[in-house]
Amino acid sequence: MKPSPFSPNPAFARSLLELPLWRLNRRGFLVRSAVLAGGCAVGLGQNRLLALAPDPEGPSLISPGCRKSKVRIAKIYLGKPKAHWPTPKLDLDAEHRRYEAEFVRLEREFADVDFVINELVTDPEQVGKLKETLGSVDGALVIHLSMGIKEILEEILAVKRPTAVFAAPYSGHEWAEFGALRQKEAGKYLECLLTSDLTQLAVAVRPFRAIHHLREAKILDLTTKTEKSERVKAIADKFGTQIQTIGLERMLAAYDAVSPAAAEAETKRWIKRAEKVVEPPRSEIYHSCRLALAFDRVLAEEEATVLTVDCYGTMYQKLPAFPCLGFVRLNNLGLGGICESDLTSALTFMLLQGLSGRPGFISDPTFDESAHSIILAHCLGTCRMDGPAGKAAPYRLRTIMERQEGCVPQVRMRVGQRVTQAILAESDRLLYFTGEILATPDTDRGCRTKITVKVDGDTEKLWQNWSRGLHRVTCYGDLTEDLKRFCRFKEIKLVNEA
Repeated sequence: MKPSPFSPNPAFARSLLELPLWRLNRRGFLVRSAVLAGGCAVGLGQNRLLALAPDPEGPSLISPGCRKSKVRIAKIYLGKPKAHWPTPKLDLDAEHRRYEAEFVRLEREFADVDFVINELVTDPEQVGKLKETLGSVDGALVIHLSMGIKEILEEILAVKRPTAVFAAPYSGHEWAEFGALRQKEAGKYLECLLTSDLTQLAVAVRPFRAIHHLREAKILDLTTKTEKSERVKAIADKFGTQIQTIGLERMLAAYDAVSPAAAEAETKRWIKRAEKVVEPPRSEIYHSCRLALAFDRVLAEEEATVLTVDCYGTMYQKLPAFPCLGFVRLNNLGLGGICESDLTSALTFMLLQGLSGRPGFISDPTFDESAHSIILAHCLGTCRMDGPAGKAAPYRLRTIMERQEGCVPQVRMRVGQRVTQAILAESDRLLYFTGEILATPDTDRGCRTKITVKVDGDTEKLWQNWSRGLHRVTCYGDLTEDLKRFCRFKEIKLVNEA
């Protein structure tokens, strides 16, 4: 079975045996002990796992962003005994069991989920007994079984938690009122999936996962700049995300604490798996790898999710190496490495990662209207665009194009892949567009990693209305519907730039 981006990877347990103890938190230590004792199960637990394997293409973590806890979801089945639709003979308990069997079949998609409520509700009064727990969940997944459930649904929506209703054909006539219900005040918490495709049960929880992901995220910003307190507060108020500034001395101490042997082993792995080492001398690769391991150490110590560095600003030429390879390594592992102290891109990266289980590619775009396309380029290319458990893309080790120094992986992404580009422009406005990768240009112009994307929509409109700086974050897959649901729950205006 293909591993889920939200589930453990068996290789992860094996990798713990290779790790120095300072890189294991309590859960990692316990898992390692279990492996040494002959145990084979790797439970999810409640503690956040931040034990990164020394493999640059390392194993999947328990979920993108290394959450501290599972996503809390209420699973509520709604039905009325002997309802006329779909049939008075409907056995609600049997329907409950049928869906539960489907959740078992899809269990890898829910590996990071804790269903804190799993109830068949047939009367509005039953909701009252659940309200205290309902008020603390990331979202409610409501499964419509029969007609006659409108009042019960309204009681659930009154708790004001994001709610997704899964309504298969013949479940009831209430769908005819869902549209009007969404226009009411409580309806802003309502999304609906009217489908017979039971795999959409997993799709329904993606916005809840992203909400949870952002709330538990912690961004470390390596800079001497002072973050505007009002911006940090606005981000925390809207999403719950913490932002913490760290100093140069802290990172240099972490760099010095990485053993030369560990840095040498990391260097050999990157060189061995590269198609080719083009420009960087081995010493540059070594220092980049040692800094990458220092990133691991600081993230582990701070129980953080993402690291961004003011690499072309206050940190320029002050670190032992450019941070690019270290960023790629974090992205490959399901964490986040973000260049240029770009907090806007960091938030967008985490959002897309939370929805899809896949990292993003931050880029500086340029246009080619003759091909109805946009070229997205950056020297920071992520090898694991399919997620930590996915197949790695080929890469070469290159210098940073505009600097002609440093070490970056030049990644060749997948031609024909559907992609979504987005930026969380403000806390209440998200810009996005979609397209398909036409080519991966290999030219000594622009940044090292490049994809040419045929835009879905009007390229001229896209460049004429461009705003909020150069950067966009690209993620594999068309995430339009997931973004719509997330933005509705978080009261964010979603704008298609094309």
